[in-house]
Amino acid sequence: MSNAQPHEPTPDEGKSAIEQELARANVDNDPVAANQRLFTGTRNMVIALMCVAYTVFHLLVMNVYPLETWAYRLTHVGGGLLLGFLLFGSQAFGEDADATQREGLLSKGLLVLAGAGIVYGLVGVIAVWINGTVLGETLPPAWAMSTFGLPLTAGTALAIVHGWVFPHRGRMQFAPGDVLLALSAVAFTAYLIFFARQLQLRAGMPMALPGDMWSAITGVLLIIELTRRLAGLALVIIAGVFVAYAFAGPWLPGIFEHRGYDVKRFFSYIFTDNGVLGAPIAISSTYIILFVVFAAFLQTTRVGEYFVNLAFAAAGHRRGGPAKVAIFASGLMGMINGTSAGNVVATGSLTIPMMKKVGYRNQTSAAVEAAASTGGQIMPPIMGAGAFIMAEITGIPYMDIVYAAIIPAVIYFVSVYFMVDLAAKKANMKGLPRDQLPKLAKLAKQIYLFLPIVVLIYALFAGYSVIRCGTLAMITAAVVSWLTPHRMGPRQLFQALDNGARMVLQLVAVCATAGIIVGVIALTGIGSRFSTVLLALADQSQILALFFAMVVSIILGMGMPTTAAYAVAASVIAPGVINLGVAPLTAHLFIFYFAVMSAITPPVALAAYAGSALAGSDPIRTSVESFKIGLAAFVVPYMFFYSPAMLLEGTWFEIAHIAATALVGVYLLSCAVQGWFFGHANAAVRAALGAGGLTMIAGGWTTDAIGVGIAVVLVLIQRGRMGASDFARGAD
Repeated sequence: MSNAQPHEPTPDEGKSAIEQELARANVDNDPVAANQRLFTGTRNMVIALMCVAYTVFHLLVMNVYPLETWAYRLTHVGGGLLLGFLLFGSQAFGEDADATQREGLLSKGLLVLAGAGIVYGLVGVIAVWINGTVLGETLPPAWAMSTFGLPLTAGTALAIVHGWVFPHRGRMQFAPGDVLLALSAVAFTAYLIFFARQLQLRAGMPMALPGDMWSAITGVLLIIELTRRLAGLALVIIAGVFVAYAFAGPWLPGIFEHRGYDVKRFFSYIFTDNGVLGAPIAISSTYIILFVVFAAFLQTTRVGEYFVNLAFAAAGHRRGGPAKVAIFASGLMGMINGTSAGNVVATGSLTIPMMKKVGYRNQTSAAVEAAASTGGQIMPPIMGAGAFIMAEITGIPYMDIVYAAIIPAVIYFVSVYFMVDLAAKKANMKGLPRDQLPKLAKLAKQIYLFLPIVVLIYALFAGYSVIRCGTLAMITAAVVSWLTPHRMGPRQLFQALDNGARMVLQLVAVCATAGIIVGVIALTGIGSRFSTVLLALADQSQILALFFAMVVSIILGMGMPTTAAYAVAASVIAPGVINLGVAPLTAHLFIFYFAVMSAITPPVALAAYAGSALAGSDPIRTSVESFKIGLAAFVVPYMFFYSPAMLLEGTWFEIAHIAATALVGVYLLSCAVQGWFFGHANAAVRAALGAGGLTMIAGGWTTDAIGVGIAVVLVLIQRGRMGASDFARGAD
């Protein structure tokens, strides 16, 4: 692959303004392409080759050559850490440290000490391997395993501190401290892989060896540091609190008290399938990386552009058209890539300016994009990897989860559509001029570009494994690109594999950190004790328990990405809710919905903040508006709790009844939020609309009749007001 960088496409006479703008957005606003343009020469090539090797390794293991589970997951984590430290430099704590770079004696001294410890540790791991494999353990294995670990851990800690105090500014070469951390990742991963089988037997037990402990401590330090670099401090602080809790248990009161654990037992336990190598990393190393690479294929081949262009051609000319386009495009792409804020940046770079152009306020434009992008994670069949995590945790078949999530997801997106349509009607907005939009007839001739999605959905419902389905969809994206100007050849394939690895690194770090938290919960038993307290507080009330579950899920989601928030909330909250008699699928979908929607819930709404940065709006006001636009997502989980038919559990008549009344209910709520119901709605009418919508949550005939009755009365009132207003204007 050459070092040539992407160039801005020359505007084509045959392209609409929207198509040209989208092409420019894909070049100028693509974070991966921007990252590639920062680096040239040997450094860029080395990283690109490593990224491609990382992606190809996963695809081969998943499809061709299976690997032992622990070794595969450890390689996934270790490889992610290696690439992460080489790609993403450290950031300093505090303005003074960030403003200056003091490369003096202290900096060099820290590097020398860190390097000595890490290199000694790496040599020690090699010695352990030689002793066990070549020499047949002629030397006492405990000697090598006891001596290499402490220097490795100490060197790693010093390298991390060096990155905090002396952040590297160079863009054209590797930072020495980051190279040392990458070598440390190799060392601890190699040790754990080499002793994987023995470690499974002794992890978390008194017979755990010092080498197990020091390797695990090194791994935890590296995971926490990469998470800080890629996801911020919130998740790091939460993980730190849980780790501290594992040791402070004997001195804590009430339900938080436990016997405490020594360092060796705790850290060796953390690197098992009950901790770091548990469900989050199991999903990250299979389904998440598979569909992230699929998204990279769509991006590289420009097949993803077609989805947005088709949406503009179909709905761009309608009232508030760009907002309706955002619902479709962001929902579709958010379903695949699984990150709310990332999807806002990817699709919002085009949709937000277009929404502003037709009259939406800055904060409304950002809020619509945030609500739609976040909703993608609850849209089957991929659900931003949520369905896979849920299947892994609960044991419920993946396709059962997909089927159950269909109606709630449709209701959510229909409600967002109602919101933007009513806002457009209230402000008397128009759509974009047709001459600026792609031609629907022309795009209809390229309908074959939808084949990757069609193949994916068909294969899933035909019963193929998820891995096989994602791989087939990826191959289909490459094949259909041959019918376009953006044909996928060796260079484009290399770029897609490279981009896929870069895009997945944040999720690797986040899932590993979530595994640390889940491991603490499993080891200390705080989850079961918290569930007991939840049952006591709820006093056998399912609805009260669900309310507590909602609050905890939202709070956790404010501080961490959806994947981690759901994994932790499911470990802490779900058992108690299920013990009260709530069906496991209902309980987990309920928790998952609120973990997802924390991305648009004030005061910490990451998706809304990403949208506000693009729109130039106030972040807090944007988050409040995104919460209003996505309001249905905070009501729908209660709907499927009261009415299991919404999860396709019941007769077709029951399912149709629930779906229809739910749509009426969210329409009334949308009217109440937007203040428009057959004309402007005053405060009294809005309150009545809200009450009418909420009465339809339970799904019973009586409550539905009350809601419909309120709606009919309000229609007559609003019609009467409009008629009186028209008569008055005519008299004037």
